Amino acid sequence: MREDFCGTGKISCEWVKLSKKNTAVGLDLDSETLRYAKGVNRSALSSSEQDRVRFLKQDVLKPTKEKFDWIGAYNFSFYTFHERKKLLKYFKAAYQSLKSKGTFFLEMSGGEGFKETLHESKNFNIPGHGTIQSVWQQHQYDPISQLNNYSIHFKLPDGTWMNDAFTYYWRIWEIREVREILEEAGFNKTVVLWENREEDADEYLPQEQGDYRRDWLAYIIGVKK
Repeated sequence: MREDFCGTGKISCEWVKLSKKNTAVGLDLDSETLRYAKGVNRSALSSSEQDRVRFLKQDVLKPTKEKFDWIGAYNFSFYTFHERKKLLKYFKAAYQSLKSKGTFFLEMSGGEGFKETLHESKNFNIPGHGTIQSVWQQHQYDPISQLNNYSIHFKLPDGTWMNDAFTYYWRIWEIREVREILEEAGFNKTVVLWENREEDADEYLPQEQGDYRRDWLAYIIGVKK
């Protein structure tokens, strides 16, 4: 598999742990997070697992010579592409990097709840350090450009605030337009995995029609011929 916008590479590391046959490559442009991926997450693996995961500083807009069974872009990472032509370029590059019958997974979020201004805080207890408060902030959404800023702040156990520890400037893409761009890029089939919220099922099922929700999380899969 290939993990695009891999950051600290956690998904790649978990993938190689699932089977001795699994291999992974993570792509990112941020040197600091790639160092963390190699020095912390990959180093925590067994030696045989470490041999099966690699992290590369590389632009996802360029096809890789190596071909993959599947490619994933999670945490809404492709929302950093604000223009349709650039998103199409990315999808075409992913298509060219897949083997025949390969699959391309995209994680998406949306709905009015994802666009409204919001402050949401949670507390986490870190053993040996104390309680850390995490604040997720959604800024003012622009319905014309479909752009919005998001931030994560932290309050440390000693009371210190880390404002804008993480910031995101995203275009909020919609499912239908993403499916259309995938098809234009060459994917002959797309599938929407929609969250099943009945009785805390915690699963995503193929759907062609979704029920209205103020906020939603879904996965789009592009299938190569």
